[in-house]
Amino acid sequence: MTTIGLIRHGITEWNVLGKTQGITDIPLNDEGRKQANAIARRLAGEEWDAVYSSDLTRAKQTAETVRSALVGITALITDERLREINCGQIEGTTEDERVARWGNNWRDQELGMEGYEEAAKRGVAFIEELAMKHRNQNILVVSHGALIGLSLQRLFPHLFTNTYIDNTSLTIVAKPQEAWECRLYNCTKHL
Repeated sequence: MTTIGLIRHGITEWNVLGKTQGITDIPLNDEGRKQANAIARRLAGEEWDAVYSSDLTRAKQTAETVRSALVGITALITDERLREINCGQIEGTTEDERVARWGNNWRDQELGMEGYEEAAKRGVAFIEELAMKHRNQNILVVSHGALIGLSLQRLFPHLFTNTYIDNTSLTIVAKPQEAWECRLYNCTKHL
């Protein structure tokens, strides 16, 4: 059985300010580093076989903190397919700034954003690839809130019509047979 632990990166200054990050490369802030240490301590006593991460700094910092707490994992594997959804022109803006610039219907405009369906397909394809590559292993994946949430909605449409993924939350999915199971969702007990 393949088990995959999905972790959202720690908090950043842009998270605090309510700015959309998307693929803009923002590092963790002090609180985000504390959160990364907390999830690392939580996972330190567990058996994990590999750690994958988005190539964006906030995810890599979180993943490296987790990886360094695990026994026997010497390398972090980064993959740009684990990046956050590309938010186009809205990256770096708050909701108020978007409304001021493009109006209340800014969500209906073409602002260069990656489609939700496209992002969900990308996330699920990566998860399926991991399940084939790492049969009967436990794999951690550090990524981003929207990508994790959209992937869960696509994997489990009967469970999730909406998702919210907290910073450094742990969600565990497993594939004991042919179908995926969600065993833990958005758990932040380590915080």
